[in-house]
Amino acid sequence: MEGPNGSMTDGGPGHAIAKWRSEVSRKFQYYLDKSTPHVTGRWLGTLCVALIYTLRVYIMQGFYIVSYGLGIYLLNLLIGFLSPMVDPELEVPDGPSLPTKGSDEFKPFIRRLPEFKFWYAITKAFVIAFVMTFFSVFDVPVFWPILLSYWIVLFVLTMKRQIMHMVKYRYVPFSFGKQTYGGKKSSGNSGAAD
Repeated sequence: MEGPNGSMTDGGPGHAIAKWRSEVSRKFQYYLDKSTPHVTGRWLGTLCVALIYTLRVYIMQGFYIVSYGLGIYLLNLLIGFLSPMVDPELEVPDGPSLPTKGSDEFKPFIRRLPEFKFWYAITKAFVIAFVMTFFSVFDVPVFWPILLSYWIVLFVLTMKRQIMHMVKYRYVPFSFGKQTYGGKKSSGNSGAAD
């Protein structure tokens, strides 16, 4: 039916597509939220996606430019994952910051790129790169050993700089469970009967 101004009152196909897109987006976000606490499962899934992509590139013997771009993007994500939210070199922090001296108060390491966003960006990048391997326009003929060697040099220089930054400001971007301290031990039995 048409409304008074000649438009469709039921919304037409545009409304149906928008409604379907909203529903798919909501369902995707629901499953994404459900996956948040399952860190090992998420990373194993990403490893499977990465292996499928690698196998596809190996079988196709091409798409080296896509792989190079993916490698540069992953290196950029890794730097964000290893970097503190507030870089002590660049700005004077208003809130919590990393300790720079041994006498400074302990402040927890807060990443610039949280683990979940890091995982999601890596997974999405591998999926997009995988889809790109189905289009021959992205299969640019290049001499892949040059790209690989350039990426390795870039990786080594970037990680060297990042590790020097970690040493200079004394932070470790990884935690391995709850730390225990060997301070005072409570004496729970000191008031026991003779």
